[in-house]
Amino acid sequence: MKKAKPSPSSPPCGHPAAHEARRVTSYDVALAAGVSQSAVSRCFKPGASVSKETYARVMAAAAQLDYIPNAAARSLITRRSNMVAVVISNLTNLYYPEALSELSQQLVRHGKRVLLFNLAREADVGPALSDIWQYQVDGVIASAGLSDEHIAEFERRHVPLVMFNRAAPDQRVNSVLCDQRDASRMLVSRLAAAGHRQFAIIDGPADSSVSAERRRAACERLAELGLPPPVVVPGRYDYSSGADGLRAVIAELGRVPDAVICGNDVMAIGCLDCARHELGIDVPGRLSVAGFDAVEPSNWLSYNLTTLRQPMQKMAAAAADLLVNLIDSHDTAAERRVFSAQFIAGATARLGAPSLLPKAQPLAA
Repeated sequence: MKKAKPSPSSPPCGHPAAHEARRVTSYDVALAAGVSQSAVSRCFKPGASVSKETYARVMAAAAQLDYIPNAAARSLITRRSNMVAVVISNLTNLYYPEALSELSQQLVRHGKRVLLFNLAREADVGPALSDIWQYQVDGVIASAGLSDEHIAEFERRHVPLVMFNRAAPDQRVNSVLCDQRDASRMLVSRLAAAGHRQFAIIDGPADSSVSAERRRAACERLAELGLPPPVVVPGRYDYSSGADGLRAVIAELGRVPDAVICGNDVMAIGCLDCARHELGIDVPGRLSVAGFDAVEPSNWLSYNLTTLRQPMQKMAAAAADLLVNLIDSHDTAAERRVFSAQFIAGATARLGAPSLLPKAQPLAA
């Protein structure tokens, strides 16, 4: 039996023209559903107003025709890509994965797709911005420090920007952040109220603006209380930095300090394990250890760390809301939303109530 030859007017299977002939459009769906083409478009646009009956008819027709919306074509019409760039550092992504997770969920809820730019260091943000411009994103959420020149580039290109847990050099940029200064001062006050005098700080990476703000606030509060300046040693936000930092502090002081404040929980856990299992130091009897961020392991029974929790879910929702409003309205008035950290009184530090603080001593001239 001879096989029928394809008609000259019908392209052979696999030919690009055949693929084009089979592609279902929104017009086909509109005909099948008995609605307008604009109604079909609204049904596939998150947040658009459409009746339940129309939505059901369009979805049934789309399923029957195996219709898939063409995002590229839609972006040409709307002049929007529906993509949002999220700029975050490797360290933030590694040790605070809830930040990226919450941001992604909140942006998807607004009908946006996330284009992730992961930086090895916050200082690498410049080259990343050069890549971002190529993708014609609708907006950017940046969890990395930006210079005046970077911010001016956003303004020149008219790309909406929201800083996440970072402060801009001035007030002209929308930002959502946790009050690191207040959190750090609160922690120092609670430790000082319990009688701690000699403090140490295991700091975060040099290019981390959050770590720098926490350190400055702690030093400021200690000075106000008339207590000795803390011993500050560098860290990298990783587990080994906590252990290395504690050894360096003891070597510099010649003894165990009263309290160690770590730039994040991962370093605090490293410091805690080193103190208890390597150096045999009683925590919190002889040494108090505290961290920041309340990551999941900090709540484990073997640690029960004294720390501060940033309200990531609320911050991510606020950042997504701010950015979407900027994209839709092009409002130029900058807004700054500040959230407070929650104090977690774990079992790794001796704590007192701020009311028990001794009267502040005058600073030496």
